[in-house]
Amino acid sequence: MQRAPGEDRLHRVPYGHGELAFMVQPWFDVDVVESRHMPPVPDPAAAAADALARPHGSARLRELARDAVRANAAARAVIAVTDLTRGSPDAVLVPPLLDELHAGGIPGERTTVIVAVGLHRATTDAEKREKLGGVVDRVRVIDSDGNDPAKWAALGPIPPYGVPGFTQKLVKDADLVVATGIVEPHQYAGWSGGRKTVAIGCCGEPVITATHGMRFLEDPGVRLARIEGNPFHETVTEIARRAGLRFCLNVVTDDRERVVAVAAGAPDDVLRALVEVGTRLYTRPIGKQYDIVIAGVGKPKDVNLYQASRAATYLRFAPTPVVREGGAIVIPAQLDEGAGEGVGEQRFLAALERAESPSAVVEAARRRLAGGEQRAVMVALTLQHCMVIVAASESPEVVRLAKLRAAVDVEEALDIAYEHIGRPPRASVLLVPRALHTLPVVGAPASAS
Repeated sequence: MQRAPGEDRLHRVPYGHGELAFMVQPWFDVDVVESRHMPPVPDPAAAAADALARPHGSARLRELARDAVRANAAARAVIAVTDLTRGSPDAVLVPPLLDELHAGGIPGERTTVIVAVGLHRATTDAEKREKLGGVVDRVRVIDSDGNDPAKWAALGPIPPYGVPGFTQKLVKDADLVVATGIVEPHQYAGWSGGRKTVAIGCCGEPVITATHGMRFLEDPGVRLARIEGNPFHETVTEIARRAGLRFCLNVVTDDRERVVAVAAGAPDDVLRALVEVGTRLYTRPIGKQYDIVIAGVGKPKDVNLYQASRAATYLRFAPTPVVREGGAIVIPAQLDEGAGEGVGEQRFLAALERAESPSAVVEAARRRLAGGEQRAVMVALTLQHCMVIVAASESPEVVRLAKLRAAVDVEEALDIAYEHIGRPPRASVLLVPRALHTLPVVGAPASAS
């Protein structure tokens, strides 16, 4: 962590595909915390090829493909990739996967890439090309469908809580299932990655409704950056296994979404290897809680409020809340798609809008919770702890419907926050430029830095 020079009151935060500059008043004492520096991989494509040649805990993908062809001469493969709200460099990761499958006897005409959208909106043809580049000209690319039961295959009840297991029939019927993904801190799974791409991104709605219900949200093991003793992690790992996931090609990215590590192989082994990297990269020690936290997001997460609100909940549900009780979190976010256009995003907004108060959101969820509404619960729990202000958005009316404060810019948001905390002579402010890529830990030993 570094102290911003007292005489320099100009700061910048990610916003959309660029940055947003803002000034702070002299009564704000500003600290800046960013994830640790790691040298980016100079050639991600070469790093992916090298990872595929030296997989963790697995034979090479081409050998798995050969085994599948021996069992079924017409073997088919599925590659599950993340949706547009994740910055996984799939245009780089998928081509060498296709090459490996082809080398093992599964050609492009028997391979399908499935965009794991979960309950988010479907992707357009242009977005698929933006996400995957020339892959769309090599193989069939489709979206998963979490809303149509006719497209699901049943996997049985999933321990430890008996979640009803469903995945796409296309995935379950494949002879070989592969996944890409980013390993980064995740509110429920502890860490994201390829198993979640399949288990949640390719599931049927009952999986999302159950895994994001209050039984999981209130479980003390379901925490950001925690895997051990986390029933959500255990559930998605088992769903992915039953769905047939055999092989992952995953990455870790830094604050600028540059790839810093790549690993391929058995899903569990890849996750363990990259969590070790991610923990060193993202975990940052801080000495105290702050009055105000400015949480940067940027694309792709600030496309809508559903995704951008993670910045506030991640800081609230860090091992110790980064902002003090009664403080404020400021999120500069573009929100060019408002709350979000998918079923889950619309449920999120409706749950916040129709409730009389944040506590009413939580109580309603204890009676019944549908997929997407879990994000409303996390926002409501955060609002019970502190104020949340969204600055400089293109959808201020959506922000207000969600019971958050809207500000025209960061300066106004800081004024609102300053009034909220009682206008002390000095106010502590923490700027986290990439709040979804940084895990500030109060009281962590300096050796973590």
